[in-house]
Amino acid sequence: MTSSMTRRDFIRGTAVAVLGASAALGQDPAAPAGKTRVVLVRHPEALDANSAFNEPVIRQMLDDAVSKLLDLSDPVEAFKRLVKPDDIVGIKTNVWSFLPTPAPVEQALKRRVLDAGVAEQNIGLDDHTVRTNPLFVKATALINARPVRTHYLAGMSGCLKNYIMFAESQPAHHPDSCASLGSLFLLPQVKGKTRLNVLCALTPQFHGRGPHNFSRRYVWNYKGLIVGQDPVAVDAVGLRLIMAKRRIELGPDQETPPVPKHIQIADTKYGIGTADPAKIELVKLGWLDDILI
Repeated sequence: MTSSMTRRDFIRGTAVAVLGASAALGQDPAAPAGKTRVVLVRHPEALDANSAFNEPVIRQMLDDAVSKLLDLSDPVEAFKRLVKPDDIVGIKTNVWSFLPTPAPVEQALKRRVLDAGVAEQNIGLDDHTVRTNPLFVKATALINARPVRTHYLAGMSGCLKNYIMFAESQPAHHPDSCASLGSLFLLPQVKGKTRLNVLCALTPQFHGRGPHNFSRRYVWNYKGLIVGQDPVAVDAVGLRLIMAKRRIELGPDQETPPVPKHIQIADTKYGIGTADPAKIELVKLGWLDDILI
């Protein structure tokens, strides 16, 4: 069987399943019974004409998304539901040079954690050294924030893959299209600690051609954030977005990036969240032009 046939079979046979385990990470009291809420927020002024980030707008987008996620009108009160003053909070970012977690997102998250009463010395931001960083070793709460992009092995890099730096061996999670990424959320340093997942879709990358590949040609100004408590549901929505853009730009045969099976497996094998679209309540806020999903 050719690799192109494998992709087509995946699209026809399992893409819907990627897009219900009810896990502690994804249990959302604001969503309808049996569903996990994910919020997609967009704003036409999130980036300016030069694609520079608009910090006040992005901060407001995050506030709106988290407030809606928890059905509260005050973003500070919403963050107080996520973290407590005695928590030690690690904000897991991503420093890939071409498409890092945007600084305005990092700073907005830190600001709201401070507003929730957590002492500044108990808040850390890190990527590559989270496994040994003393604050992350002691962390009682984690916030997961990174951009969404395609990946030559996993198909998509999202919130699930962002935790690979917690693994003792990163290459150990590369076989079989990174199928074991969901197990990262069961590691002792991580299990039960993730309070919020922010998948940055401000400038997503919908295609790549190998390890660490980046081309401005495959990046577009979507100006969105995908926010939820369940990393599997958040990534399932992110995958739908990537697939929709690929369908438009590359054609139906290239709709799905190299088989992103790890999202469904995170649900069905590791039980850490919900990949089934029928069990995800996607709430859309703000700007709807060219929303794609």
